[in-house]
Amino acid sequence: MSEPLGSEGTTRRLPVLDKDRTAEDDVPKPASEPAPAPGSGRFWSARRVPAAVVALLLAALAGVLLYDIAAVRADRPPLRVRRELAQQLAERPLDDTWVLVGAGVAAALGLWLILLAVTPGLRDVLPMRRPHPDVRAGLHRGAAGLVLRDRAMEVAGVQSVQVRAGRRRADVRAVSHFRDLDDVRADLDAVLGDAVRGLGLARPPALSVRVRRPGRKG
Repeated sequence: MSEPLGSEGTTRRLPVLDKDRTAEDDVPKPASEPAPAPGSGRFWSARRVPAAVVALLLAALAGVLLYDIAAVRADRPPLRVRRELAQQLAERPLDDTWVLVGAGVAAALGLWLILLAVTPGLRDVLPMRRPHPDVRAGLHRGAAGLVLRDRAMEVAGVQSVQVRAGRRRADVRAVSHFRDLDDVRADLDAVLGDAVRGLGLARPPALSVRVRRPGRKG
């Protein structure tokens, strides 16, 4: 079978149809969004003030000790404080009151430093979900409480609201001057539940909602 001729007498190749392709293949597919990363842990505090205090104390003690050692090597008498301290440690028994008090203070300071080293701190910052592994975000507890308060004030019948947002629970205390208290509480549970999910926190706090009537004046 001969091929059709073009306008200038040349042959023209017919288009080839792929029977396996469907109309759905021509529709552009949306790019798949990356799965959200798990929630990040709590933010760690830099502990600048305790670290600066400890560093200054250690530097001062090291400076005094080095000065005393250099004075002794230069054939000068040691510091009176070191001589008295060495004498007291040599003469006082271990069950002496001042020895026990000093040991208790040193142990308390050591435990305090260990506690600061192993705890994250920054209790006022709530970690948020991580949409990307390289992104971390946190929300201040005061800001979260303000958002919940504004959403609660939108409910009909609510006169005033007090919100205390914590890491595990958000306490909401509302005052309703009209409508049934059960209806107001149900609306608050629904609205605040959506608001908590909208905060994007890694661990959404549990809601504790209480509604009461305003107190009588006078």
